[in-house]
Amino acid sequence: MKNTRHRKLSFEELQQRSQTLESLNRLPRMPIYVILENIRSLFNVGSIFRTADGLRAARIILTGYTGRPPRKEIDKASLGAVEAVPWTSYDDTKNAVLELRNKGIYIIALEQTEDSVDFQKYRYRFPAAVILGNEYDGIKQDTLELCDACVTIPMLGIKQSLNVGTAFGIIGYEMYRQYSNVY
Repeated sequence: MKNTRHRKLSFEELQQRSQTLESLNRLPRMPIYVILENIRSLFNVGSIFRTADGLRAARIILTGYTGRPPRKEIDKASLGAVEAVPWTSYDDTKNAVLELRNKGIYIIALEQTEDSVDFQKYRYRFPAAVILGNEYDGIKQDTLELCDACVTIPMLGIKQSLNVGTAFGIIGYEMYRQYSNVY
């Protein structure tokens, strides 16, 4: 007997379900902003664009030496999401953070600090911006001092951090879960 309960959707069916850029631009965006500070890998930047599109995030802010579109590596990893997510860039993260704060946006660092809270136990306030730091050095200390809170993803193995694109997927969807349960 054939089980159709778990039939995989075809590429065509998935395409029919997806938004067009025009229809997407008419929808409200999640009040989640993503600040990328000195991200080295253009593939990580592209991956974050793709996840931000999945969340319908409000904006990505590229700071420091983080690569900016158009770049083939970003385009390859984002699968076109660069066109769907608003983005801006700043030379200095501080200026980006201060501008967001002036708009009433709560600033959260995803970083391991002495007072970091487990990202799942933290109660996010919206609108919120999450800062993701360099793959090796993390978020700069002077940037951390501008943040309202620091959250961390528990690491139970021998490694003490995740890939920055993976980490954004984890925290981004936790922020989405909490937002959609309250608003």
